[in-house]
Formats: sequence, structure tokens, C-alpha cells
Amino acid sequence: MKFNLILEPADEGGFNVTVPALDGCFTQGDTEEAVENAKEAIRTYIEGLEKLNQIKSRPNAILKEVEIAL
Repeated sequence: MKFNLILEPADEGGFNVTVPALDGCFTQGDTEEAVENAKEAIRTYIEGLEKLNQIKSRPNAILKEVEIAL
């Protein structure tokens, strides 16, 4: 699969990286490090979606959303 990355200079140096196709998929790092970090973030994001789909596909499973304050 191919994904577009947006690399924006970070105030503290390096880059902030977002993946427009994956809402909330974000990482950072120096140029090459940022790209490698983005690849790992994409893999992790997709693994999470697969796990969520597995939960939703179980007929007796109940999926609840919770909110916590930090």
C-alpha cells in the first residue's frame, strides 16, 4: 500500500509528520527518521484497525467507547 506523508518543520527541529489518509496518524523525527517512524505508525494504525474489526465481527462481543480526562 502507498500513503502520502506531510512533513512540516517542527519548531524544535526535525519534522512533524501526518498521514492524511489515516485520521490521527502522526509522528515526528529528522527527515529519514521521520519517514521510518511514519512507516511504523502506519503499520501500528492498520494493526489497530484489524483488531477493532475482529472485535466488531464477533457476534456476542460488545464494543464500548470510553472517554478519559488526562
